[in-house]
This record gives sequence, C-alpha cells and structure tokens, in this order.
Amino acid sequence: MKNHFRKSLTIKCLYLFLGLSLLGCSRSIGQTTGSKDAGQIGLVTADDAWDKLLTRNSGWFGGDGIFAIPMDGAEYRRANSKTKTLFLFSDSIIADTVGETIQKKDFKMVHNCVAYLEGSEPDPSKFKFFINKDKDGQPTSLFVPNTPHAGPKDYYWLGDGFVNVDMDSTLYIFAYPVKDTIIPGSFFEFDQLGVNIIAIPKGSKPPFKEQRQLETPFFFPMENWNKVTMGSGVMVNTSWAGAPNPDGYIYIYGVGGMNNGLVVARVKPNEFEQFGKWEFAKGATWTTDYLQAVPVTRNASNELSMSPMADGRYILAHQVLGVENEVGVQISKSPQGPFFPMRKVWKCREWESDMDYFAYNAKGFPHLSKPGELLISYNINSFDFWNDIPKEPRLCRPRFFRLKLD
Repeated sequence: MKNHFRKSLTIKCLYLFLGLSLLGCSRSIGQTTGSKDAGQIGLVTADDAWDKLLTRNSGWFGGDGIFAIPMDGAEYRRANSKTKTLFLFSDSIIADTVGETIQKKDFKMVHNCVAYLEGSEPDPSKFKFFINKDKDGQPTSLFVPNTPHAGPKDYYWLGDGFVNVDMDSTLYIFAYPVKDTIIPGSFFEFDQLGVNIIAIPKGSKPPFKEQRQLETPFFFPMENWNKVTMGSGVMVNTSWAGAPNPDGYIYIYGVGGMNNGLVVARVKPNEFEQFGKWEFAKGATWTTDYLQAVPVTRNASNELSMSPMADGRYILAHQVLGVENEVGVQISKSPQGPFFPMRKVWKCREWESDMDYFAYNAKGFPHLSKPGELLISYNINSFDFWNDIPKEPRLCRPRFFRLKLD
C-alpha cells in the first residue's frame, strides 16, 4: 500500500511535469487570512468554513480530486437550499476515528468515493460521504473498471463530470483506468490506460448499480511528449446550466504534451456519447481529428476548472505547472482562448511546515461561490506520506480560498 499511495499522489500532479518545483505552495497550515499582491486580479481570502468541512475526525479524513457537480445541471447558478451537489474524490483514506496521531494499521485507502452536500453552505450536518463496502464490510472503491479492455487489477481515478439535461439528466463522470506496473527507466510504477466515461441515469443512488462505462479514444499522444488526458475540466456552456452567454456546447478540457498544454474539445449535449462528433480546437478552427488538436495555453494542471464570468469572459483556474507553489488564473474571451497572461493569485505556504509537502490540482466551484467571487480549492499532500500522515492525519485534503472577481 505504501508504494501505491505514492504512485497515486504523483499521477495527478507530476505525470506531465517531472521538474518537481516545490519551492513554494504557500499558505501555512492553520493560516486564516488571505494575501494580496500586484500579480492577482482581485482580493483573495482563505475560506475557513470550507476548510473545516473537510477537516474530519472519522470516516473520510483525507483524499484528493474533489470535483463538485450540481445534480440539477445548474453549473453556473448560485446553489440554494434545495441544491444537491455530488462531490467526487479520488484516492482517499478512511478510518473509524482520527485523533491527533494515527497508526498505519488503523486506516485504509480506497481509489475513489463520493459525498453529497444539501444546500449552498459548508454545513457539516448536510454533507454526507458514501463509502462503498466490500462483502466483509471493509471500505473499497466505489467505481471499478468493467469495460471490454479492463484488467482484473485496474482501478479508477476520477476526472470532472456534469449532469447532461439534454440526455435525460444523465450524470457523466470522466474516469481514468490505471494499473500498477513497472515501467523501465521511469519514475512511475503505474500506467494510465485510457480515458473512460461513466454514465449514470437520473435518480440512481450509490453504489450506482445502473451505471454504464464507455471507453473513449481521448487518451492520445501530442507533440512527441506525454499523452493528453481529456476530462481534466468540463464547462457546460448552455442555457440550462446558467451560462451567461450560452452557445449550446459542452466544452471538455484535457492536459498533455509539452509544458502541460491545455487541449479543448466541444460537442453538443445530445451528441456527447458520439465521440466522432467531438471537435478539437486547432488554432482558430475546429477539427474532429483529435490528433490535430493544438494546445490553447500551457502550464496547466491535471485537474482544473473553466468557468464563465458575469461580464461575458471566462476564467481558467489551475495549479501553476501542476505542482508549483501557486494557484494561477487566466482570462479569455472565449471557451477556447486565446488567453491573457497568467495571474498568480494564491501562494500555498504548507511547505513551510515540511519540505515534503506539496500542492496540486487547483480548481473553482462556480455554483458554490458567492456573487462576484470564485471559490477555489487545491490539494495538499506529502512525498514522505507514510512518515508524515501519522503525525498530521488531516494533511491529505483540499484547502479553500475565495477570489473576488469584480
């Protein structure tokens, strides 16, 4: 399990960037105030309420991933008391009780799990995890690969997702099949096998027995470098999602190639499962040949968000270079760019407590944000996980801040 957890941590933050620039990541543990500098587009403030929601003493007490999907499909309308949000987590650590320290024998890791939030506020009484259990009552992964090419030991890490109102409100979740392996000459001891999509019908509840799993061609080489992984972020630019200037497309973002290039695809909602109709940005044009896709910007992270702003522009939020010490945003006038230069809006100081700590995979949550703001999270973990987690059990979890947009 020790080696696997290290493998799990690295794919999302290091798979496309091996430089390991860890001279930052800076908001110190326990810091409650934001910071402002000349490089940001507005005031940033730590959000202690969201931090505390995921600072837990039992059940799920750590993990990464964290995508948030409004189950009514209203991605860009402010959530209300009736809104139900599905949270997706990838590798997560589970225990019955967590104190100030913990023993390795007292917790278990699963590859993915989910939680639900009722309403718009980070209220612990309305936030519930679903932890899947095996026949012996032990925690186990919720989603397991079962496509035609799935191997018996493959597992899933999760990407972004959305509710497709035009497809009978089917919930779609990007899922990345991975297997443990030894790659000669590589830092990694795992291999990503592809990009799949999990389709869950409206009304289905965990453990989602009615799910379908679709294999896609959207794990492809670029620039003679690392492969592109689509599903790093999804933007639903439709009227039913609440987009200010809807053009009727689903935009899917992926990361790969040199310097973490950002690739953009689009498809009409009712054609989402028709992969031959996906169009990829190629400069100022679009092509259905994904091998001709051209990155629209660089230095993104393997998880990110793209969101419409009230003034008609769009904001991309991501970790700088995947594992840098800062969260960056870029503004664009269209979903496919071009983008204005990156603004670094938040320093993550966690590494000041321990040089092994690092941050990765920042993203925004527009429907959970207050008017004129964007709620953003980033993940924290340690390269020396097995020595650090017993001393700091709640280390491996997202942190949150708010970015003022006006």
